[in-house]
Amino acid sequence: MDASRPLIAVVDDEASICRALLRLLRAANYRAEAFSSPDAFLDSLAGHVPDCVVLDLQMPGMTGVELQQHLLALDDPPPVIIITAHDEPKTRDRCLELGALRYLRKPFEGELLIDSIEKAVSAKRSASVS
Repeated sequence: MDASRPLIAVVDDEASICRALLRLLRAANYRAEAFSSPDAFLDSLAGHVPDCVVLDLQMPGMTGVELQQHLLALDDPPPVIIITAHDEPKTRDRCLELGALRYLRKPFEGELLIDSIEKAVSAKRSASVS
């Protein structure tokens, strides 16, 4: 795989969502990997940190908000885009407070997600150059 292409991590406990998002991201020329649990994703960070994380909120064990808080502890946390089928104003506000770049309610248009990822990756690369 071409390491110059941005790496996007999808963290969602629904296998069908992961498969669909991987297809979408790869079709948009991103490198993509999926994780069925927050713990599996956190374990992967020892090897590399993705350029952007697409994160579901409702997962067993650790919630998306809790995972987002873990990411903030990294030296250079990746941008986060939240996806959820359970939109709650307090949770949305908390995610945005923690720095989520976008909060998308399922189902959402693939173009909206790709546009959000492009903005996140572009902002991250601009910040790295500064």
